[in-house]
Amino acid sequence: MISLPSQAALWFLLPVALVSFIAAFNDLKRMKLPNVVVLTLAAIYVVMGPFLLPFEQYLWGFAHAAVMYVVAIFAYAYLGVGAGDGKFAAAMSMFIPFADLATVLTLFAAFLLGAFFAHRLVRAIPLVRRATPDWVSWEHRKFPMGLALTGTMVTYLALAAFI
Repeated sequence: MISLPSQAALWFLLPVALVSFIAAFNDLKRMKLPNVVVLTLAAIYVVMGPFLLPFEQYLWGFAHAAVMYVVAIFAYAYLGVGAGDGKFAAAMSMFIPFADLATVLTLFAAFLLGAFFAHRLVRAIPLVRRATPDWVSWEHRKFPMGLALTGTMVTYLALAAFI
């Protein structure tokens, strides 16, 4: 059972999906998640959250972001996770109540595996490579994690809104 109110998830879904897909595209094309994308995601929560969430839950979102930011700094310093990926995950965490952590981690694991294999498969298709010759992610040794983060965030909100 997802504890994010379904009405809130429904209102968050469209703007978050738009920003998330921009993040995924940027990560695929440039292997970067620009700060403006991360800040836009956070701004959606800051502006819409007080109208959509119980006030206590809204405030907890900021605590989640602070904790996730510390985790992201550690992951960047010691695990090779991109800084943009960590900042995007911190902004994402604002939307996710602690009670939904297991659900989101399960979704992330599934999307990480699926996105990794899909990216590796698609980059091996010559037609796709010719259509997107300037995409850095095709040649980069690292994986564009924004792809998995986007899938996780949008699917989580969709599940919360419609199930």
